[in-house]
Amino acid sequence: MSAEDKNEANEPGAEAEQPVEEPQQPETEQPAAEEAAPAEEAAPAQEPVAEAQADEPEELEEVEEVDETPRVKPEIPGADLEVDIVREDDYRESRWSEEGDEDEAEEAEDAEEAEPQPIADAAIDLAAGARYTATGKRKTAVARVILKPGTGQYLINGRSIEVFFPRHTLQRNIRQPLETVGYETRMDVVATMHGGGVSAQAGALRHGISRALIEADPNLRSELKRRGFLTRDARVKERKKAGLKKARKRPQFSKR
Repeated sequence: MSAEDKNEANEPGAEAEQPVEEPQQPETEQPAAEEAAPAEEAAPAQEPVAEAQADEPEELEEVEEVDETPRVKPEIPGADLEVDIVREDDYRESRWSEEGDEDEAEEAEDAEEAEPQPIADAAIDLAAGARYTATGKRKTAVARVILKPGTGQYLINGRSIEVFFPRHTLQRNIRQPLETVGYETRMDVVATMHGGGVSAQAGALRHGISRALIEADPNLRSELKRRGFLTRDARVKERKKAGLKKARKRPQFSKR
């Protein structure tokens, strides 16, 4: 500062000219007052909470006072548990007792449907001198069949069907065509067989009887064909191939 400025500052009138700064009040006073007011308002609201907290221990003490009977450990583990297992035999008996009648009825209906019904409109002339001939084949077996009025007897190479075909399955297959037509007790079968084995001869005889029935009544053709009696079974043994042991069996392969 220069000398002039110092002199002016030392003069008594200079101090009066300077403005006097008012002391600033701290800004925190008003918020403090505002905070005090909400605190007073919140105080009554906290009283019920404190009362509720004071009541909670009493309730807990009441729950704790209840004495539960301790579980006694059984001598055998799981002996106190209830058994919910049903034996298989009991389940089957209950099931059959409840649904036995329905199942039997359904099985009876299925058996009736499975059994082939005889052809009702068959009209075959059963005169005393009527003869119907045909030839049936299966594999290498050939059967020459003659149908004539009779009582349902089978004569094959001079022997009965029970002697020539001891197996019941083969006998049943042979009797199927006449049973389907409904003439199993009104016609006799006389056949001459040669070639093939027992099963092939039975198939050839059934094929020959079916074809003989067509000679007796051509109207039976559609029904017999639908049931598969007129179809020639073309299945035969497959021939041996060169380099193989049989039709498809190969010799054992050796790498070394």
